This record gives sequence, C-alpha cells and structure tokens, in this order.
Amino acid sequence: MTQLDELAAELDRATGDNLVSLVLYGAAARGNYDPKRSDVNLLLIVRDAGPEALQPLGGLVGRWTKKAGQPPPLIFSEAEWLASTDVFAMEIEDMRQAHRVLRGADPFAGLETSPADLRTELEREARGKLLQLRSEFAATEADGRALGDLLETSAGTFFVLFRALLRLKGTVPARKADELVAQTATLVGFGQDAFQWPLARLAGHSARRLEAQYLSAIARFVTFMDEMD
Repeated sequence: MTQLDELAAELDRATGDNLVSLVLYGAAARGNYDPKRSDVNLLLIVRDAGPEALQPLGGLVGRWTKKAGQPPPLIFSEAEWLASTDVFAMEIEDMRQAHRVLRGADPFAGLETSPADLRTELEREARGKLLQLRSEFAATEADGRALGDLLETSAGTFFVLFRALLRLKGTVPARKADELVAQTATLVGFGQDAFQWPLARLAGHSARRLEAQYLSAIARFVTFMDEMD
C-alpha cells in the first residue's frame, strides 16, 4: 500500500512531537482487504487535538479522502482516547484484535475495557441497527438491486457486532467472514444461509438473495442479546 506508506510518513512529519499513535485497523489489518469494497481505516491519536494543532493535517487528509477515495482517520486526543473505554468498548476491542501500528506507540497496550460496558454498547448499537435495517428494507423491498446492495453493505456493520458478541461469550472471533457467520449462527441459533448473498458478494460470486431470512437472522441476534445472562 504505497499511498498508505506515504500518508503515514507525511502525517508523522506534519504532527511531529504531537503524534502519539497512528494505527491501521479494519479489513486491511485483518487480512481480508478488498480494494473494490474495503476501506483503509486509520486511527490517529495526538496529544493536542485542537484546531490549531490539526491545521497542518488538513491538506494531507484532504488528499487522502479525495485522491485515494478513503475515509479520513479517526482523530482522538490522548486524553480522549484513554477516557473512551466505557463508550467505545466495542470499537476498541475490534481494533485491538486486528491492527498494525504505523507510527508511535501501541495505543491498546495497558488499555482495558469492561464486559459490562461492552455489552451495554453492543445492545444499544444492535437494536439501533436492526431498526434502521427494517426501515431501509421497507423502503427498498420493491427494488431488487437496491435490496441486494442493502444486504451487502449492512452485513459489514453486523459483522462488527457479531465479533463483539463472541468476545463477550469468551470466543475468539474468526477473521474470515464466512467463519464468523458460522460461529455466530451456532451461538445465536439462526440459519447460515441467511447470509449467503452478502458472503457470496464479498467473495465476488453470485448467490440467491434471502432477504427475509437475513432480516429474521438479525432480529434473532438482537433477541439473543436481550435474553443473555
């Protein structure tokens, strides 16, 4: 990833002593990056995240988003990062499982989250995503192409939630999407076939779209968490 290496070097020079950590996470760090479907996700932690301190980054981040077509880095001040373990427990643990430090220190070393905070965030996010999915399902139900796109794009969000649930249950989440779905389906009790469309699309194949089963599987996932001890 030449563009990423160049960006990391430029961010390092632009931030200087203000930089604490620059971390690659997500699909590119997990080993299942697809240039057609995946983003290059970056976490940038700095000592000072005020407007003046971030001003030197404007041009670099702008070129990264416009020319490379990638999302801007998540930017935390060091104090904000250390204080975020209660509200971003799910994201922190997901990054921790698959990340690569590009510059600075490992921000996950010594950083602890609690199972209670993880569960609270997971339940809130899962319920909200289910409600959003239902609304979008109703809006696109008559448009086969749009419905297929909905299943494919929403699956990535639920994969993050699946990994969080598996961690709560003491299981190491699989890095491959099909294995992750199999783990979750066994634990929660839904049919793996519900995900055959998004899994096939991720692999560059075609498959039968089972939208009703997909929606039911997500609802079962949320119910499982509601009933979990």
